[in-house]
Amino acid sequence: MRVLHTSDWHLGRAFHRVNLLGAQAEFIGHLVATVREREVDAVVVSGDVYDRAVPPLAAIELFDTALHRLADLGVPTVMISGNHDSARRLGVGAGLIGRAGIHLRTEPSAAGTPVVLRDAHGDVAFYGLPYLEPALVKDEFGVDKAGHEAVLGAAMDRVRADLATCARGTRSVVLAHAFVTGGQASDSERDITVGGVAAVPAGVFHGVDYVALGHLHGCQTITERVRYSGSPLAYSFSEAGHRKSMWLIDLDADGSVTAERVDCPVPRPLARISGALDDLLADPELTRHEDAWIEATLTDPVRPADPMARLTERFPHTLSLVFAPERAPDDPQVSYARRLAGRSDQQIAQDFVAHVRGAGPDEHEATVLREAFDAVRADDAVREVAR
Repeated sequence: MRVLHTSDWHLGRAFHRVNLLGAQAEFIGHLVATVREREVDAVVVSGDVYDRAVPPLAAIELFDTALHRLADLGVPTVMISGNHDSARRLGVGAGLIGRAGIHLRTEPSAAGTPVVLRDAHGDVAFYGLPYLEPALVKDEFGVDKAGHEAVLGAAMDRVRADLATCARGTRSVVLAHAFVTGGQASDSERDITVGGVAAVPAGVFHGVDYVALGHLHGCQTITERVRYSGSPLAYSFSEAGHRKSMWLIDLDADGSVTAERVDCPVPRPLARISGALDDLLADPELTRHEDAWIEATLTDPVRPADPMARLTERFPHTLSLVFAPERAPDDPQVSYARRLAGRSDQQIAQDFVAHVRGAGPDEHEATVLREAFDAVRADDAVREVAR
């Protein structure tokens, strides 16, 4: 069976105020063409179909178009909700849509109920595990500790239990939306840390033939059977070095996996350039970036006059301007934002405690802080679902 694995469409998302709906529509067209030309047997979409719980109407219309085009191909599609989606909204009409061969899996309770497809070698069971917010699903899965590994492990127990009842030789594909250990994150993914831990080990998924992951925006291989497709478009300058693609997976009769990357259309290349303003404007090596979306970091010791206007004369698609004067790390003029770069909310809070009283939090206090952050994030998730 030939499976096309994609994820993280983030329909409705902009890139530094640039509307990407046109580029997202081009990707949908590319996806449909790939399904047709490469004789794909099934499409899997591993979450974050939309960029937010209540997407704009134009994004919903594009999703509707995608559903119709996929249904017209007669090729089954399995989709799950991600942490950016409202599972309840995405799942509206799932039963009716399923009659057209588009199978939406947004309910955690259905983790052990597969979509079963057949090929010349027998059955292939597709299990959709939507994003599992630990605080919201721990009771459903009967786990005491609200953590990603615990709830995903319990969901996979249901998958393995169901698979054990299937006909001998049934192959299996799991769709999941999670941060798996070994994956490389970028700036555009929403933090899903719970209890100080964001990642789950790949071993959670043992016992299935292929795991189609979503959440991380870079295409990557965790193991031969566990892969991220990544997002089809770049959504932050941290993805400037990404090769955006989908996985074309051939699942053989014995469950062995052969994988091929299929490149996605690039609306405009991304480039990060850094240096003094005059140097950036004169450097002949930067000619190749003149048509790219640009993030420029200026290292001038004193902020130059009209930097954006001057940059856009040479780089008309400059979208982001960062000021980072070359100073020693302990220089008091180093910006607050630079001092906080790369630090988690938990680390920033602990630094604040240390700054105020001269010593950082003890183990108990650190736990209180962590639980407070987890509670706020879980409350935000509940509010999004209720909107």
